[in-house]
This record gives sequence, C-alpha cells and structure tokens, in this order.
Amino acid sequence: MLRNVPTYELFTVLIVVSLLFITLAKAFYPKRFNDFVSVIGSSKYLKIYLREQKFFDRFDALLFVNLILSVAIFSYICFHYDNAVLNPSNDDLFKLIMGIGIFVLIKVLLERLIGSLFEIDKLIDEYLFQKISYKNFLGLLLFPINLFLIYSFKPNLTIIYILIIILLIINVLGLITTIKTNQSLIKQNLFYFILYLCALEIAPYIIIYKVFIS
Repeated sequence: MLRNVPTYELFTVLIVVSLLFITLAKAFYPKRFNDFVSVIGSSKYLKIYLREQKFFDRFDALLFVNLILSVAIFSYICFHYDNAVLNPSNDDLFKLIMGIGIFVLIKVLLERLIGSLFEIDKLIDEYLFQKISYKNFLGLLLFPINLFLIYSFKPNLTIIYILIIILLIINVLGLITTIKTNQSLIKQNLFYFILYLCALEIAPYIIIYKVFIS
C-alpha cells in the first residue's frame, strides 16, 4: 500500500502569498528594505524612517501582511506539533488569520486613541513605529522558520519552546531599545506610559493565554 504523502497545499499557498508581499516590499522600497533587515543590530533604520512616519505606511503594510500570515502558520504549528501530519482546514487557518489580524489592528487603534486622550501622541507614535518595525522583523524571521518546520523538520516541544524564547527575546530587545531611545520623553510621562504598558502590552496577552489554556 502506498503511503499518503502530505502536500501542505494550504500552507504552501499562504507561504507563497507571504513571499509575494515581502518581494513587493523589497521591489518598491529597495533601500528601505535593506536598512530594515538590520533593524535589530542598528538604530539607523529607526532614526531615518521615524521622520518619514505616516498614519498609513505602505512599506509597513506590506510586511504586516507577511507578519499576520507567518504568525498564524507558526501558531498553528505550535498548537498541533504533535499531530502525525499537519493538515489544517481552510476554516481553522482563516479564523486564526482573521483573529490575529483583528487583534493587532484593534490594539494599534486603541493605542493611538489612548495617546490622544493622555496627550502623549508623539510618544505613542514613535513607540508604535518602533514596535511595528520590530514585529515586522519577527514576521520576516518567521518566514524561513515556518518553511523549515513544515517542509524539512518535524518539530517537537523542545524546538517549539526554543523558537518561542528566541522570538520573545527579540521582542524584548525591541522594547528595551524603544525605551532607551525615548527615555527623556518617557520620564516626562512616566505614569501614563506605565499605565499604557499594563493596559495594552501586558493585560491583552494574559487574557489570550488564559483563553487558550481554558
């Protein structure tokens, strides 16, 4: 009897879409993309492009699509790593993609609203630009990781934990860099910034964790 070989068609479609948006970002903004890929080791990207920041940034939007798709694929792999074959349904992945996308967009809009209410728009705008840049970098990093986990290597719990820890470390490094860059501005609005961190950076992830655990 012939053994069924998994084709991962749905994963392949999503990965091709992600690659398309990454390619578009590089094709339309080659210099910015080259600066962007070194955002973790250098502050050059943040210093240059913070001045050109817009409410809707096409470059960030293109990479944001890859971020949502890559996070959705990685999340599915994490929750189903012990399955013999990764075979997601269209419905499962669609809900995951929509859920992650809506969560991130609502969170960004709430952050901008709070910035306006507390009159710390400049601080929040700079913080959001830097945070979105680091998250888009994580999306870029997740792209080859997902390729490896789907097509080359069946992950186990240890590998999943190691990858999550690496991604969290990069995220924390981004937060520390942001705080260092804006420390004088943060000191002037310390109470509001701490309130913001607790309300919109810590609480939502605790709630999501509790929902998944339950």
